[in-house]
Amino acid sequence: MSVSLNPKSPQNLSGTSQRYDTQIHRRPTRTVMVGQISIGSDHPVRVQSMINEDTLDIEGSTSAIRRLHEVGCEIVRLTVPSLAHAKAVGEIKKLLESNYKSVPLVADVHHNGIKIALEVAKHVDKVRINPGLFVFEKPDPSRTEFTEEDIASIRDRIVESFKPLVNALKEQNKALRIGVNHGSLAERMLFQYGDTPLGMVESAMEFVRICDSLNFHNIVISMKASRAPVMLAAYRLMADTMDKEGFNYPLHLGVTEAGDGDYGRIKSTAGIATLLSEGIGDTIRVSLTEAPEKEIPVCYSILQAVGLRKTMVEYISCPSCGRTLFNLEEVVKKVRNATSHLTGLDIAVMGCIVNGPGEMADADYGYVGKGPGVIALYRGRDEIRKVPEEEGVQNLIDLIKQDGRWFDPD
Repeated sequence: MSVSLNPKSPQNLSGTSQRYDTQIHRRPTRTVMVGQISIGSDHPVRVQSMINEDTLDIEGSTSAIRRLHEVGCEIVRLTVPSLAHAKAVGEIKKLLESNYKSVPLVADVHHNGIKIALEVAKHVDKVRINPGLFVFEKPDPSRTEFTEEDIASIRDRIVESFKPLVNALKEQNKALRIGVNHGSLAERMLFQYGDTPLGMVESAMEFVRICDSLNFHNIVISMKASRAPVMLAAYRLMADTMDKEGFNYPLHLGVTEAGDGDYGRIKSTAGIATLLSEGIGDTIRVSLTEAPEKEIPVCYSILQAVGLRKTMVEYISCPSCGRTLFNLEEVVKKVRNATSHLTGLDIAVMGCIVNGPGEMADADYGYVGKGPGVIALYRGRDEIRKVPEEEGVQNLIDLIKQDGRWFDPD
């Protein structure tokens, strides 16, 4: 699951003869289908989000789903708090298919929602339940303990309520997300394990074991928390627990309620990218207090940064220093504006010749300050030509065209 040492590539590193293998080795999981989208370690890490619209607003919800899908969201979730909302999802799906196309949909079902879940399962590709709320009772402030009889009684009610949904999803060949949230653990879990990652894991495993007893395995699991350290601990423990018990279900990653702006993005990246780098995670959502469409570029940027999906041009540029021979920030913008549609390329823009060629050695193309008013263009490690600075961007485009790697933007 983690980055490992590769003894086949010797390098003197603090007296050792090994160096780190930079390839991410993903935790092996089964494949779970959500509509036509496959989730699991044999497939790309998938990108998800959730609409903000009231599901009863059929046209508004349909438009919101379409907006998300058009910017690259592969799976869309919507909230289903009542039976009326569940029936509305059927109309949304019909409208999508008639006016746009089929989009993989996930229904979010919460408090005591078995009737809602059974209805909405007819219309969506996956149902998400929260173990802490699925069979929900208000906490008793006077309670001092849970007896074994209390716990057994609650588990019996969970099985009784949960079994019809599992059987329905199994019959329809649809998926289930067991979505634990740190902020909504059941009262008995808090009594048994405290407000801890272990409590989150045990909450999920209770439902996993029920599914296994019913021979249902189209399961994805999430362990979300609003603090990255709690989220990290919960996912790591969940992955270890499943692996020890022989469950190879995919994991949906996310830092819930991450906030907005730069901090929301940084907080989400701290949690999601860390786990992805350890090989944990098969689908992700960045939860921002912003329009859902703004989450999708963050997801793809995280996946590209850790090397798991290539969905845009990778720009390598130095931070600039006293040796820089041109306005680096301005030139990077010009290069980006001219080439950002060329998905799959790595393009470096470096301020001077001192570190430029070495730092950009893995790039497909390089744009390097060679001297006052002079730019050197590189293909990989090879310098191709020197040109006046004012002709640099156009000559970079010409070089890409010469190699047959250029196409016009839409």
